[in-house]
Amino acid sequence: MQSFMVVSHLSKKYGEKVVLNNLNFNIREGEFLSVLGPSGCGKTTLLKLLIGIEQQTSGIIKLNGEDISKLDSSKRHMGIVFQNYALFPNMTVLQNVEYALKFNEQYKKDSRKIAQQVLEQVGLKEHSSKRVDQLSGGQQQRVAIARTLALKPKVILFDEPLSALDAANRLTMRKEIKRIQKQYNSTIIYITHDQEEAFTMSDRIMVMSEGHIEQIDTPINIYNHPQNEFVRDFVVEHLRTKLNDLENCMVNKNENKI
Repeated sequence: MQSFMVVSHLSKKYGEKVVLNNLNFNIREGEFLSVLGPSGCGKTTLLKLLIGIEQQTSGIIKLNGEDISKLDSSKRHMGIVFQNYALFPNMTVLQNVEYALKFNEQYKKDSRKIAQQVLEQVGLKEHSSKRVDQLSGGQQQRVAIARTLALKPKVILFDEPLSALDAANRLTMRKEIKRIQKQYNSTIIYITHDQEEAFTMSDRIMVMSEGHIEQIDTPINIYNHPQNEFVRDFVVEHLRTKLNDLENCMVNKNENKI
């Protein structure tokens, strides 16, 4: 299958400090790629370079064959869902989703209709007239996703989108994001430090540390064939520990029932 996005020799320096060092990877259309790594490994910097919030020191980003490396972020056909939602608290749900559409020449004529359609598709139609501060964290996250979907981006970037939610809401939103991806056939790049989140949601995972790609592969291949010690320790051993803890918890529960 032909690559939809191709990133070649991408690097970023702040002064003498190398934050990203010669990254090379590609993404297929409709793929869910998680970028997994500890804090400070360069995940968020990568996201900023892809969407154009910051400029790379060197390297090329191509989307559907077009070099977008130096384009303004508004012309890259990408959308972003931030960790803190970045919603307007003084606006209703509908107004938040409609806001960016009204400033887009292509969509402003039908901005209200598009916003209403997207809210219905993400299950928020009945909340459209509420202020966003009246919603739960999970509902606010869905508003942020709806606002991004309304502009019909070719790629959606997620920056640690579930970290502010409690455990129950995180599980619900994982399913919701995957449902939306299938419905829209969205190409997603998902930034996370959560191993379980990456493994349950992704088609492929790109494991990073200290500005480098340590391994990029399917979850099952990473689990069964970690490429080096870092991947084995940070990803595989962590997941095995969680599985063992879960098994022990289930055994203890069953013993208590006897």
